[in-house]
Amino acid sequence: MPNIKIFSGSSHMDLARLVAERLNMEMGRVKLRKFSNKETSVEVGESVRGEDVYIIQSGCGDINDNLMELLIMINACKIASAARVTAVIPCFPYARQDKKDKSRAPISAKLVANMLSVAGADHIITMDLHASQIQGFFDIPVDNLFAEPAVLKYIRENLPDWEQCVIVSPDAGGAKRVTSIADQLNVEFALIHKERKKANEVDSMVLVGNVTDKVAVLVDDMADTCGTMKLAAKKLNEAGAKEVYCIFTHGILSGPAVSRLMESEIKSVIVTNTIPQEDKMAQCPKIKLIDISPILAEAIRRTHNGESVSYLFSHVPL
Repeated sequence: MPNIKIFSGSSHMDLARLVAERLNMEMGRVKLRKFSNKETSVEVGESVRGEDVYIIQSGCGDINDNLMELLIMINACKIASAARVTAVIPCFPYARQDKKDKSRAPISAKLVANMLSVAGADHIITMDLHASQIQGFFDIPVDNLFAEPAVLKYIRENLPDWEQCVIVSPDAGGAKRVTSIADQLNVEFALIHKERKKANEVDSMVLVGNVTDKVAVLVDDMADTCGTMKLAAKKLNEAGAKEVYCIFTHGILSGPAVSRLMESEIKSVIVTNTIPQEDKMAQCPKIKLIDISPILAEAIRRTHNGESVSYLFSHVPL
């Protein structure tokens, strides 16, 4: 593909490398470092004049540093006369702060959208946004890709007796996601209603649906401290589930998450590589990985060639 360059920020270089390999391309040269006062320095090491530039940077790790690095990289390419700059953000930062749910609360996801636009991004590619209305925070095109086709493929190929499983949502907000997967697998679904006293602390749980003698598959878009998942798995076991699996798109797994997963009744935790998982997998053998680099690579190829990306909403590239 002529007139295209792929650069990687420092948040997830392995994913960027997989995407570049899939497209039979070399990674663009860029020097990323920090000054002694922790300011971010970016030097693009090759010409991007008239090029279609893709910058891969996930919202993980040191989120604020990585976000700033992305903004500086976009701006550096834009003022170096790049024809178009696309930010490929597999895990969108601040996506959970998407509404004013209490007085004087910020809508930080909108602020991030404004910052990306002001930096000079012409297009955003992301995956499984926590709230799809975030697309409306931008005045530039946003392609929100779905991990669902890859999840369906994984369930069919790796879960024993998947025809008898029940897809479970750990909260009411994920009901739409769960019903979509259950419909395509032609299996039943269930829902766990939870009441929170405060953030990251669940008060009570009620299971709606039947999981007796069935394999329960908990599906959510992101898992952070995994407190909800541990309690949900316990609730499903008490309700008579044979085995409990968890599938997340964004395995943030911060704080006590790994130890909670190890202590829980969950058989295995399946996450995608929108966030680096090597360290977590070394600590917890329950964690399994779905590679979503083919989906991102195909989205980049189709965008560059002016083709439709809607095929990727329901299919996994071969």
